[in-house]
Amino acid sequence: MHPFDAVEHNFRLNRRQFFRQNAMGLGGIALGSLLGKSLASQAQAAGLPGAQHFPAKAKRCIYLSMIGAPSQFETFDPKPELEKRFNEDLPASIRNGQRITGMTSGQARFPVAPSAFGFKQYGQGGTWISDILPYTAKMADDICVIKTMNTEAINHEPANMLSYTGNMVPGKASLGSWLSYGLGSMNEDLPTFVVLHARHTNPGANVQAISARLWSAGFLPTQYSGVTFRSAGDPVLYLRDPDGVSRESRRKMLDGLNELNELTYQQVGDPETATRLKQYEMAFRMQASVPELADLSKESKETFDLYGPDSRDRGTFANSCLTARRLVERGVRFVQIFHRGWDQHGNLPNDIKAQCKDIDQAAWALIQDLKRRGMLDDTLVVWGGEFGRTVYSQGTLTKTNYGRDHHPRNFCIWMAGAGVKGGMTLGETDEFSYNVVKDPVHVRDLHATIFNRFGIDHDKLLFKYQGLDQKLVGVVPAKVVKQILS
Repeated sequence: MHPFDAVEHNFRLNRRQFFRQNAMGLGGIALGSLLGKSLASQAQAAGLPGAQHFPAKAKRCIYLSMIGAPSQFETFDPKPELEKRFNEDLPASIRNGQRITGMTSGQARFPVAPSAFGFKQYGQGGTWISDILPYTAKMADDICVIKTMNTEAINHEPANMLSYTGNMVPGKASLGSWLSYGLGSMNEDLPTFVVLHARHTNPGANVQAISARLWSAGFLPTQYSGVTFRSAGDPVLYLRDPDGVSRESRRKMLDGLNELNELTYQQVGDPETATRLKQYEMAFRMQASVPELADLSKESKETFDLYGPDSRDRGTFANSCLTARRLVERGVRFVQIFHRGWDQHGNLPNDIKAQCKDIDQAAWALIQDLKRRGMLDDTLVVWGGEFGRTVYSQGTLTKTNYGRDHHPRNFCIWMAGAGVKGGMTLGETDEFSYNVVKDPVHVRDLHATIFNRFGIDHDKLLFKYQGLDQKLVGVVPAKVVKQILS
């Protein structure tokens, strides 16, 4: 067998190979990219159903990822009765033999640590919000708080992978990549999926490491991976042509590469060849579009005041939120902002107060900015971490100084926009915020609900890999959280 025949055989069941065999060819795929065609329209051209299964509420999503796991006790799940139980041992009947981490498994006691902060109810729905989130409190009627999120993962890396790729095993496609794959691009000049890393301003924060697996395309073609915009220097590496290379010369070089790639594709049928072509073309267009995007000089003083004084400082969370609005405004489908420093095993009251101050005004401003531009109705915004924190203190416990360990059984997130009901809270936890007692929402249910907002049935968006129909939610049943949707 000719070596090309063997390689082609390996790709025969690939979706891109199907398109090629139906006379689409690399040129057709490239044209689709240049015209901003989505996978759905390409699939329809090939006689396949599109990715959207029903009318969509969302066109775009901004995911505010609080890496390290914010404590529900200090944000959205008040337990004032715990004041009476200060320093008491957590009852064994509450823990019920549930798994804990090695960081506290050796503790002789599990002393209850009430929150150092007060809570008040806000908005028409009476949403409970901590005093350290005053701006979030102002938008209580815009957001839906889910208090009963839960996960199986008890350590950061697997929990983050489950939150953003649907599986604790590496190598899976991320949420943003699935949406890019299923729905395609809404613009010609910017990536479909952009990742921003906001630097935290709290010097005492425990910064949890993360990896590119959280925004990787995994087994999907690499064109669907998230593109990281840097917080210093050029937003994207190699954005500028070398000295002496004109735009015309660069265009001629790309045209020559396209011809070579066409020959390779016709011989081998490797879909990564099509990916390479699209990446070259996108990089060429980004040389003009990204500098314009990164230039905030035309934003009004009112807008900078809305996001706060840090919004002019590139790389801050406020600046990242403003940039995210500019990205979705220009047709980027999925923007993910990672904000680290929420892993508070000690000194929690001081550190979480600083973390909340870092993100509070900017998150509120993002919602208000989208509203005033008429974009919140079709933009989904999600805020949250990978799990919650324990009711008992890790290490030293005083009224004003304590830490909390990892807790996967319940934690809080909020969502807004795209038909999510504002001014409501879903779910109830027990008196120790240790177990869910009403309306549990698994991470996979959140994924199913996000897909629902985009008009996608989470059980029908598939990709054949290793002989299986892969999907974001995996083989475990997931449900759309219909109670929060209008």
